[in-house]
Amino acid sequence: MGHADSCIVRWALAEYGDWKFHLAATDQGLCYVGSQGLPKEEMLSWINKAMPGCALIEDTAALEPYVAQFRAYLEGSARNFSVPLDSRGTDFQKSVWDALMQIPYGHTVSYSDIASKIGRPAAVRAVGTAIGANPILITIPCHRVVGKRGALTGYRGGLAMKTELLALERTAENAWR
Repeated sequence: MGHADSCIVRWALAEYGDWKFHLAATDQGLCYVGSQGLPKEEMLSWINKAMPGCALIEDTAALEPYVAQFRAYLEGSARNFSVPLDSRGTDFQKSVWDALMQIPYGHTVSYSDIASKIGRPAAVRAVGTAIGANPILITIPCHRVVGKRGALTGYRGGLAMKTELLALERTAENAWR
């Protein structure tokens, strides 16, 4: 059918309780998690920029393993994701996103903590920009990064989504103790 370099992105709407967000994956793994409650245009816009020329196919069955992990996370029965990721970004962004993956469930760190962790303590603003560009919300847990004094700061999914995710993790963390 296609040739080896043809690119297919499969997507689905993940729903759990009041949560509704779009997921997209390539054959390599999850590449995009949308903001809670936003229309699929948010996802389409990102895919058109990050992966121009890729074919987009709605495929609920193919994304079910991803949706199942989000369901388990949102119900508080899973702390971590084991799905493969296909993160699209610069080397700097990927180093920031890798550092985010090391923040333990139910914990928060500051932007300067992440800048120090990647060996760029002066690059706090650039770190913030890289965090804001994270295409794989929740799985790459940028919601666990807060301002210096614990203030909730910007979040692509909106502060309400960030607040809910942190509250969910605190509640589940307490339930496991």
